[in-house]
Parts: sequence; C-alpha cells; structure tokens
Amino acid sequence: MALHRVNGMKDVGGSSDVQDGDVVLACDLDGTLCRTDTLHEAVLALVARRPAAMFHLIGWAAGGKAALKDRVAEAVVIPGDALPLNEDVVAELRAARAAGRRTALVTASDRRQAEAVASATGLFDEVHATGNGQNLKGAEKARFLAERFGAGGYDYLGDAAADVPVWAGARQAITVGATARTRRLAEAANASVRHISPPAGRSAAMLRAIRPHQWSKNLLLFVPMLAAHDPGALWQVLLGFIAFCLTASAVYVINDLVDLQADRAHPRKRKRPFAAGTLSAATGIGMSVGLLAAAVALGLFTGNPLFVGVLALYLAATFAYSLWLKRKLLVDVLMLAALYTVRIIAGGAAAGIVLSPWLLGLSMFLFLSLAAVKRQAELMDQLATGRDSSGRAYTVDDLPILRGMALASGHAAVMVMALYISSDAVQTLYGRPWLLWLVCPLLLYWNLRMVMTAHRGRMTDDPIVFAARDRVSLMVVALTVAVAVLAAAG
Repeated sequence: MALHRVNGMKDVGGSSDVQDGDVVLACDLDGTLCRTDTLHEAVLALVARRPAAMFHLIGWAAGGKAALKDRVAEAVVIPGDALPLNEDVVAELRAARAAGRRTALVTASDRRQAEAVASATGLFDEVHATGNGQNLKGAEKARFLAERFGAGGYDYLGDAAADVPVWAGARQAITVGATARTRRLAEAANASVRHISPPAGRSAAMLRAIRPHQWSKNLLLFVPMLAAHDPGALWQVLLGFIAFCLTASAVYVINDLVDLQADRAHPRKRKRPFAAGTLSAATGIGMSVGLLAAAVALGLFTGNPLFVGVLALYLAATFAYSLWLKRKLLVDVLMLAALYTVRIIAGGAAAGIVLSPWLLGLSMFLFLSLAAVKRQAELMDQLATGRDSSGRAYTVDDLPILRGMALASGHAAVMVMALYISSDAVQTLYGRPWLLWLVCPLLLYWNLRMVMTAHRGRMTDDPIVFAARDRVSLMVVALTVAVAVLAAAG
C-alpha cells in the first residue's frame, strides 16, 4: 500500500503492521482530558458575569450547537490552566510524546476553548475543534479523523457513548472514566479496547456538595418558637427546617457552580466536588432543581402561605447575593446578616408566631457582626496565603474596618439584649428575669472571642459552622440555655 503524508502524518489505511510511532494519539477534551464540560462552565461563567445573558442563550441555541458554542466562546473562554485535568489522561499523552508519537486534541468544544487548553498544557501537536458551523462530535468527528489520519491511523481517548463511531474507526479505543454501558459499547465497536481512570463513586461527592454540615444555620427557625415558649407548632417548624435545608443546599450547589474559577484558586475550596471536576456542572444543575422542587413541596405541607413566601424571598435573596451582591462593598455583609434574620422570620411564619421587635433587633446586630467576622476571616486567609480576593470588594487594608464593624455590631446586640431584660415584655415569660442578665456577659465574651479568633487567622470560612464545632462556643450556648431555663422555671 502506498503511503503519503498529511502535515507530517502517514495515512496508513487499514494495515495491521502499523507501528506506534505512525499512529496519532487523539484525545477528546470534555470529560476526558478535562474532568468537566467546558461549554457548561463557560455558560455558567457568562451568566454569573451577565445574568441577562440567560435570555440570549435560547436564541443562540436555536441556531444549532455549533452556533451556540461560537457565541458563548465570543464572550467567555475558560483559561486552560484553570480546568481540572484528568492526570491519567495527562500521563497517557506525556508517555506518547516521550515515545515520539504525535498527539492531537480533537474535540466538539469551540476552537478558541480548545486552543486555550492546548496552549496551557503543551500536550498537543495538533488541535481540531468545532468551528465554521461544524460541530466536531460523534460521526462527524469519526469522519474527520478518518480523512485526516486514515482508518486505523489513530488511537482515541474518549469518555462517552457519542465517541462510539470514533472508537470504531480507531486502531485502539481507550475509554476514560466511562460507565459500564459505555465500556461495553466501546468493546463492541473495536476489538482493541483499553479502559483507564475508572469512574469514582458520585454519591459521596454529591453529599459533600450539598454541605449537610451547613444545615446547623437553619436551627434558627426554631428560635421564635423557643423564645415565645410555644412548642405547639413543632411539626410545622420541623417541615420548614427541612425545606430551608434543601433550599440552602440547592443554593450552595449553584454558588459553587457560579464560583468555579474562584474556588479553583482557593487553597481549600479547590477540593470541592465541582471545582475538582468530581461532579459536572450538568449534574449540579440537576441537583439544584431537584432540591428546590422538594423544598417547595415541603413548604406547601406546612400549610402556611406566609412561610412559602418567606422561603421564596430567601431563595431570591440568595440568588441575588450569589450572582451579584456578594461582590458589592458593604452590601454583601448586610445581605449576609439579612439572610440569617430571614431564617428567624421563616421560623415565626411556620409557627404562626408574631415576632418580637427585640428578637429582630438582636438577630440583625448579632448576624451583622458574624458577617463581618466572615469577611475578616477571608481577608486573614488572603493575607496568609497571598491569593487574590476572588472577586470580593475588600482588600487586606480593610481589615481594621471589618474588625470594628464586628465588634460594634456585637456590642449593639448585647445592648438590645440588656434593654429587653429591662422591658415589661420579659415579665410575662420569665419568673426570674434578673437571671437573664447572665446572658449579656456570655454573649459579649463569645462575640469578642469570635473576633479575636478571626484576627489570629484561626477562623474557618463560616463563623456559624465554626461555632457549631467549637467546644467553647458550644459551652457558651449550653450555659445560655441553662440560664434561660432557670429564669423561666420561676
């Protein structure tokens, strides 16, 4: 058989005597070299940057997949060095190049995205991608590779059922993290198949993504019922608690999807399932939709339309915070404090209890203090690691102001508590209201300690979660509860 070269490559046809050096190692991008889907991530980055772009996506999609990818890539290209790569695939490509083989990135992603990855990794001699109206996927990719390298003139690294036609024309099919069904399809399409990088279990990753340890914040829903000494609506509040937990988990997932690039630059957050590529963006969107649907259903079961309205307000506020407000100076800490207070309002709505202005005042000042502590902790981490602010509106020079905000708001919360103890309202609920004065030094000590802990760089990203795990904080809570019980017992 006559051989001819195409850009330095031999067309070997169907010869069975092909040597490795004559065979290109072709590799897919999404789900193969990269653990996630670059189009999905680009769309999320675009929406995070310009929420109104959601309305344009439908029109772009109407023009076909290639047109959609082109329009998205005009606006956003994910940096190649910011993507989670599959180290097993990277090792395969490096080994091939060390052996003198040529490598090619052949992907359905837009050419600009593919070139960004190839430039950042330095793993490829050629790059072929979607462009000029051609979506390089499935049968179209198989035809291209056959024309480019000849039947059997390439080995192919892929991950999905859409790669079956490509594997059928390859000398060797190499599956990457493929499901059992996809592996069977590859084996049926090609007699020479190799499987690498087996898929990891997703259940544990999904559990980590919804962050059940953060559900402790939603215990605030029980505060109005406890403060009013009225356990009659316990069932409704419990349903509301679960609904808020599901909603919060959905929001955490969405927030992680929006903050992918920032999380990957963070020393701890880069290990989160979406940032690490353990879970795909498409999986995250599906999870958030399912969680929100379940939350709404539980909210309706409380039988209180006002609670459902508060839940909707909380969801809208968290979306606004995630997409926009968290990057606004001072607005972000005020919104964080408001989101905590909304939980208390929701607890009152679920229980059918009219909230005391004293409780609302205490919660607003206390949670504003904790929100300032959260930002203080982030800046201390930034100062220690030297990383950037990940889109936040603060610099390390703002630390004294945030520290002062945390202290002043915490002291204001203690003042509200003191005024409440001195009011006539406390007499109807407590037999020994004078005992409640012991709560003030406890609350003051706890607030000062939280600020000091953040100042020394020992605070985690979330002060509420820190408090739920901190022995001293738990002791303060236990003592406060004991004082309240003794004051009410009289």
